[in-house]
Amino acid sequence: MNNFGTKPEWLTFDCYGTLIQWDEGLVKAVERILNRHNGTPVSVEKLIRVYDAYEHELEAQKPHRSFRDVAGTALEMAMKELGLDYQPDDIEILTSSISAMPPFQEVVPALAQLKKMGFKLCIVSNTDDDIIAGNVAQMGGHIDRVISAQQAQAYKPTRAIFEHAHKALGVGKEDVVHICASPHLDLQAARDIGFRCVWIDRGTARIPLPDYTPDAILSRLDRAPVLFKQLGW
Repeated sequence: MNNFGTKPEWLTFDCYGTLIQWDEGLVKAVERILNRHNGTPVSVEKLIRVYDAYEHELEAQKPHRSFRDVAGTALEMAMKELGLDYQPDDIEILTSSISAMPPFQEVVPALAQLKKMGFKLCIVSNTDDDIIAGNVAQMGGHIDRVISAQQAQAYKPTRAIFEHAHKALGVGKEDVVHICASPHLDLQAARDIGFRCVWIDRGTARIPLPDYTPDAILSRLDRAPVLFKQLGW
């Protein structure tokens, strides 16, 4: 016996940071935005930190706003706070950069292997359909379903987006294993809802919640097929 229980029908995935190179892509996007401000003392890390705080704050507000609206407003608020002149083109730089962010090197082969093992694969992501389409197109055709915040009208870490995903897939929480890299957004939901969860710890200094232990911790996505074979799946 193992702690995972029976083989799930579906594997659900966080997208950005788990499948897609989010941190690296975000740095490049913000560098492009800051390049308009020659000589600015604001660092890329500082703008990202302030932007990220506003983004999470806006995502928690009701009524639901599109990710494009949230990201644009958060970017404008962050830039104004830091004394930078926001321009409408800045959000286009950010959203187009997100759509173009590539998968981590091991992701597409790992997804292919998981498909061969009989799993159905679904992404659950805090984004809009048109933004994530560019990322999904780079995943080798292995993704069966995408559930976005736009579809659910809710953002992680709330229960609503995961409950929407489970309903859309026609499964209960016991029929999925969620694979993610974000403690705040995904592990919190796993703790609160009780679905099985694998944390991909890519060494980015993100730490798990103090009151929750994932069912497994892996360093890369290609470790997942190895783990699942060991479980007899």
